[in-house]
Amino acid sequence: MKSFKTLSEFHEFRQLPKPLHPLFSVVDMSDVPLIDDETPVTMILEFYSISIKRMKNVSVKYGQNSFDFDEGILFFIAPNQVFSVALTEEAKPVERSGWVINIHPDFLWNTTLAKTIRNYDFWGYSVNESLFLSEKEELIIHQIVQNILQEYRSNIDKFSKQIIISHIESLLGYADRFYHRQFITREKRNYQLLDRLDQLLADYFDNSDLFNNGLPSVSFVANELNLSPKYLTSMLKMLSGQSTQQYIHNKLIAKAKEMLTTTELSVSEISFLLGFEHIQSFSKLFKAKNNISPVEYRKSFK
Repeated sequence: MKSFKTLSEFHEFRQLPKPLHPLFSVVDMSDVPLIDDETPVTMILEFYSISIKRMKNVSVKYGQNSFDFDEGILFFIAPNQVFSVALTEEAKPVERSGWVINIHPDFLWNTTLAKTIRNYDFWGYSVNESLFLSEKEELIIHQIVQNILQEYRSNIDKFSKQIIISHIESLLGYADRFYHRQFITREKRNYQLLDRLDQLLADYFDNSDLFNNGLPSVSFVANELNLSPKYLTSMLKMLSGQSTQQYIHNKLIAKAKEMLTTTELSVSEISFLLGFEHIQSFSKLFKAKNNISPVEYRKSFK
């Protein structure tokens, strides 16, 4: 695994010209030399990377997921995230286009973006959850990149940094909007994922996994669905208005209601079977969701 602390180190490794700014660079994908074999190169960058790429026969693995660049997509990598790049077994790419914007955290020092950049959920998305752009959206992103590129290639003065920062903020804002559009336009696929989530939780609750392992974590559920936790939560908020944690809790409470009305088990036994170490924790969650205690809920059915 290769780790790169500086942009200069990364440029040298990828046989690129030295960056025009030590903390910021814009790379034309058509100028990037091809990797020379099919062995994946696993990397960690200690800086932000924003990429819009369209390449043939190149695959990227980010986290546990693989993705290719046969179509133009936009994706984001935050500092210290692991990813790898490799050629496929097919012929080498015959066409490549796009840009990579690299931003060292120090470049953001003393700017508003330094405080807000991590607020965008897509830094935690995986490559297979990348942003697919429409032609109109791609033109908007392309224009912003051109503005950034123009400033990057100009002589550095006291205005350069803030102008570049403002363009990056604009790019991030549009990306956030386009991601929310993608949740809507891929509604069918997202509802299929929702069905899989419901089945996953139903199986987990019915197979005594709650008793053995406790409440499923957000990371566990996301991993079972081959999604990143942040992407899963973003999708659920769009579809149901709930975070993943809230969704899991609501399914758990639904299971508790079923047990309270269809079995003679005590509240304490139900609490234990649902993975709660203490009945007080179960009763507190149940009351927070229903405004009445489990005992009161059971009595209402008698």
